[in-house]
Amino acid sequence: MADDKPQGEGDYEAARHYREKTEKFVDEGKAEQQTEDRRSVDPAEKEALERAEKAGEERAKEKDPAVRRDYQKPE
Repeated sequence: MADDKPQGEGDYEAARHYREKTEKFVDEGKAEQQTEDRRSVDPAEKEALERAEKAGEERAKEKDPAVRRDYQKPE
């Protein structure tokens, strides 16, 4: 492609902006900070998430082998 004009659903300028902003976000360490922030879930929310996960597992035909599990955590 000789020019950087949008093609179909692709938009080269938007893709470049997204890539640059994403790289900047990661380079500034903001991704790690947000990960840490989400790990510190409030106890009520954590309990609700665990109940929802358990309810989903009860309806499932079988466990998804692709899901990573914390084998140190007792079931």
